[in-house]
Amino acid sequence: MSTGRTEEAAGSAETACVTGAGGYIASWLVKLLLSRGYTVHGTVRDLSDNKTAHLKRLENASENLKLFKADVLDYDAMAGAVAGCQGVFHVATPVPSGKITDPEREMLGPAVTGTINALKAASAANARRVVVVSSMVAVEINPKDWPRDKIKDENCWSDKEFCRNEENWYSVAKISSEEAALEYAKQTGLDVVTVNPAVVFGPLLQPTLNTSCQFLVYFLKGGPDRMRDKLWHIVDVRDTADALLLVYETPQASGRHICAPHFISARDLLELLKTMESIYDMEHPAPMTSDKLKKLGWKVRPLKETIAETVEFCQHAGFLEDVEGFRFPPLYNII
Repeated sequence: MSTGRTEEAAGSAETACVTGAGGYIASWLVKLLLSRGYTVHGTVRDLSDNKTAHLKRLENASENLKLFKADVLDYDAMAGAVAGCQGVFHVATPVPSGKITDPEREMLGPAVTGTINALKAASAANARRVVVVSSMVAVEINPKDWPRDKIKDENCWSDKEFCRNEENWYSVAKISSEEAALEYAKQTGLDVVTVNPAVVFGPLLQPTLNTSCQFLVYFLKGGPDRMRDKLWHIVDVRDTADALLLVYETPQASGRHICAPHFISARDLLELLKTMESIYDMEHPAPMTSDKLKKLGWKVRPLKETIAETVEFCQHAGFLEDVEGFRFPPLYNII
């Protein structure tokens, strides 16, 4: 739903690489790129149909989508996928499904090394711009030297050592990989921009339930796990894909871009899901702003539309049927 250059890009002759192409955000980005005339190189760790069939079914995929088996930790494989590409979207990231026992091996190494491999491959291919998907967790967690009542913008960074002491390894990995990407750009001159999405909701293209939609399904189904009544920032997956393409195609885009247009407390989200009517009116300003993206022409769906369409999709997909032992994703109790 963004405006600006992305709406003029139909028929683009460019080739773009999307890492982790089979994932939640990446699948929608691949769909968007194909619809705008791009040729897409998608990296996946597994080329089997159960991991890639949803990509092969996309409009224009048979002509313009090429999938590469490539782990982001394998530079040669990444370089092969990125060769011939003018743009790179580094979306792949490790997401913990349970307790992390070896943070360096399970999270930190893959996140930072994978990011650097994607950037080095982009440099070797003379790519004109790289878009790195970071996260709001690199912005909002106990930032140093940032007044509590000041709106968080792109100058705000989460406290990495605080996250490390809390054993919040996902956030440490996201902060570290975004820092590494921006430092690499500074050192080499490669054009790198980052996007920091909030909790991402919306329909899925892939066949399996992802972590953020597990979050929403747990709200609907309930269960034994406790949840904090904190303020959650939310963005639609389709608006996230729009934002990624917008910052790629807009020459003046630079640096970081917060992608977190909506906010709601856990309690109000639960009420919203019960009634599907907006029952709150938050007059105080959001503690995080997406104005930088909006000034580039980014438009977003209403929160209620995103929630309703996510719930409808999960119903049709059978994700709301009783499944014994369904748990709240532990990641969301530490970020």
